[in-house]
Parts: sequence; structure tokens; C-alpha cells
Amino acid sequence: MLAAGSAVGHNDGWVTPVEELNHRELERYVRRVSDRWPLDRAVLGGARVADIRGAGAQRERGPEYVIVLVSEHFDGVPWLERVYVTGTLWDAYEMGAPADVHAYTPAEFERRRENLPAVHDADEWGLELLPEHA
Repeated sequence: MLAAGSAVGHNDGWVTPVEELNHRELERYVRRVSDRWPLDRAVLGGARVADIRGAGAQRERGPEYVIVLVSEHFDGVPWLERVYVTGTLWDAYEMGAPADVHAYTPAEFERRRENLPAVHDADEWGLELLPEHA
């Protein structure tokens, strides 16, 4: 899990300190979801992550946070139920903004990252929230 005050890994394998994010709440969120469905991946993207990565101020911001959750245990659970439950577990007050939550099986994730820009960008530039992917 993401330790408070620690660095978060980037998908390319290098580590970036991320002081602007609420590490404690991100860890709690991943734990709340993992208590229901063990996760294969949890990726944080969105405008706040782009800000941390140095994106210019003159851009279309999009959602402040995009969460992409991948679990083989989502198989058989209706997509709307997954998104509703994982979305209600996100604490917008603690994080400072709501999140667009995406919850996919591994096969769904492979398809969605090819045709949904928010999922592609989170996968490409987002912050891995599970230590084994950092």
C-alpha cells in the first residue's frame, strides 16, 4: 500500500515524489476497494496528476481525478454496480475533488485503454497506487 509521505511510482518505473496528494486517503481508498474486490491495478490520473507532472496551465483540465481500478474479481459484477460502489468509496472531501472512477476486469481494461482517452492517459501517465506496480 501507499505509505503516507512516501513516493508514488510512475508507470515507466521511475519514482516521483508527490507531496500534493493526500497519500493517507489514497491508501485508505485502495484498502476500502480491496476489502471488497482484490485489485490487480489501481491507477490515479486526471488534472491534478497532470499538474504534478508539469502540464501547462493553458489546457483543457478535464476531471480532477481519474481512478482506474482493474480486478479479475469484477467479473460477473455488473459494471454499473462496480462503478457505483467504488465511486461511493472515494472521499471527495478528503481528496479535494470528486473522481471519475473506472472499474474493469483485465480484459475490459485492455479494450477501454484503447478507446477511452481518460483511461489511456491514466495508464500512460498516471500514478500507480499498488506497490507491486510502482
